Amino acid sequence: MAMISVQNLIKERKYPFIFAFVVLLVSATIFFLYSNSSQSLAFSIGDLQNANPTTTRPSQNVTVSPDITQNVDDTIDNTKSDDRNDSNSSNDYENNNNNTITNIDNSDHNNLLIVDLKIKWEACKGSVAVDYIPCLDNSQAIKELKSRRHMEHRERHCPQPSPRCLASLPNGYKVPVRWPKSRDMIWGIFLFSPGGGTQFKDGVTNYINFIEKTLPSIEWGRRTRVILDVGCGVASFGGYLLDKDVITMSFAPKDEHEAQIQFALERGIPATLSVIGTQKLTFPDNAFDLIHCARCRVHWDADGGKPLMELNRILRPGGFFVWSATPVYRDDERDRNVWNSMVALTKSICWKVVAKTVDSSGIGLVIYQKPVSSSCYEKRQENNPPLCDQQDAKTVPWYVPLSGCLPRLPVDSMGNLVGWPTQWPDRISSKPPSLTTLSDAEEFFIEDTKHWSSLVSDVYLDGPAINWSSVRNIMDMNAGYGGFAAALVDLPYWVMNVVPIHMEDTLPIIFDRGLIGIYHDWCESLNTYPRTYDLLHASFLFRNLTQRCDIIDVAVEMDRILRPGGYILVQDTMEMINKLNPVLRSMQWSTSLYQGQFLVGNKGFWRPK
Repeated sequence: MAMISVQNLIKERKYPFIFAFVVLLVSATIFFLYSNSSQSLAFSIGDLQNANPTTTRPSQNVTVSPDITQNVDDTIDNTKSDDRNDSNSSNDYENNNNNTITNIDNSDHNNLLIVDLKIKWEACKGSVAVDYIPCLDNSQAIKELKSRRHMEHRERHCPQPSPRCLASLPNGYKVPVRWPKSRDMIWGIFLFSPGGGTQFKDGVTNYINFIEKTLPSIEWGRRTRVILDVGCGVASFGGYLLDKDVITMSFAPKDEHEAQIQFALERGIPATLSVIGTQKLTFPDNAFDLIHCARCRVHWDADGGKPLMELNRILRPGGFFVWSATPVYRDDERDRNVWNSMVALTKSICWKVVAKTVDSSGIGLVIYQKPVSSSCYEKRQENNPPLCDQQDAKTVPWYVPLSGCLPRLPVDSMGNLVGWPTQWPDRISSKPPSLTTLSDAEEFFIEDTKHWSSLVSDVYLDGPAINWSSVRNIMDMNAGYGGFAAALVDLPYWVMNVVPIHMEDTLPIIFDRGLIGIYHDWCESLNTYPRTYDLLHASFLFRNLTQRCDIIDVAVEMDRILRPGGYILVQDTMEMINKLNPVLRSMQWSTSLYQGQFLVGNKGFWRPK
């Protein structure tokens, strides 16, 4: 039918029709605006960039418990029917009317979804509730272990399903002392000796200098940049190596009495909970420039020497192992037996002694070096331990048993042995030796580095409502090439780079750049104490993750490891942000949207009673 001309209607003076038409048009407009008013508060990306971030404060009437009966996906669409409300599903709706949706924009995805989820949170219970680490505190699984001979009780045993409770605050909890004072002081405790301990009688600074004097080719902060400290105690060794431009991954098993790793993280020193038991450490092959052990109480020759072979796996070819323990400098029968076993084991894996000495306090050390050539492996009289299959090098070490073989030394596409990275600090931006040889790989790496440098300086540090002066411990939950950490390297922060096991394996590149990191599956709990990080960063993590687990469980873990007053900075699609934001608000977090793509969350001190 031909369109009616309004001009002709006026000429023909059909005013009743015009009046009816206008009334109909106005009514339709009012209906349209009304139907969208509860779902839309429209503003453009340009408006967001020119205005202060839209800040949302959590409502004060949320009662919460681990009986979470709502799925955030459904909350976004209130038009869905209730026919999925099945009591057999832990993720179904309890009642759609319990959700208050104050702002949705499904048209342009530039708005922050504000949903008051009635999630019934409860505090974690039990003797370890305050310092609860789900995968390390699974008492039922630990009780059922057939053996504890190889530290099986200190390894991961994740409960199923993942517990949805919130760790309580310790009595009298205070936010940690700020860096750099925190290195030598925590609340109520001053560390008067300069990082001293039973193995550092003259202080850890003198000990560090003694190592380099013993073997000058170590070159702290130039050739040697990335270190692993096994059985680190409170991580004083790693803490004082920071003065030398050395970054140290300190680790030890969870200690039920002294909580040394918690103490280290409270000091602002990189540390994680781990143990050399029956499974490989969550680090890539050929990662560390140097590995250190001062009375770390590991039986290196146990189980056919598998613990030492695990160090061999993660030590870079040409890298050093510094061992300071009583078998090195005492001569009683027990220590002699341990030393003789160590001599035989290190010879079988082609490590050579490059230094052995005792300092003025009577403490001794021996320094071994991993070979840079395969010739020693080929000349051994016995092929024991054997060389690993090539396929083993492609397996990400996540719940992988310790190996009794020697990984082959890394080679490039031409069959040449991969060399040592560029000296620090050029190493941070130079082409990583483990970068793929594809023609566009180096160009992509360079562009990624530029991208993060610009984003951090122009946006992160200058825009979102984050008090960076309160930040020290940072975790990048989806680290990629480590560009975010690289952009912060000259600032007083350290970054734990996490490469999710279902993403591209870029962790070798991160270590090549002189940074530290671990593998992890964010559908499980992380090996760290509650309240140990000041800021969590995640760039496009959640889309792949939520295909395997519930975003609520990931949010609970983020809440557990972030300290009160700490921040999250999430860059993702609005779809993912609008799923995560309501869960954070239900835990009484403050949230804001910056530039239409960055979710900034600030954790408060609220805890369920």
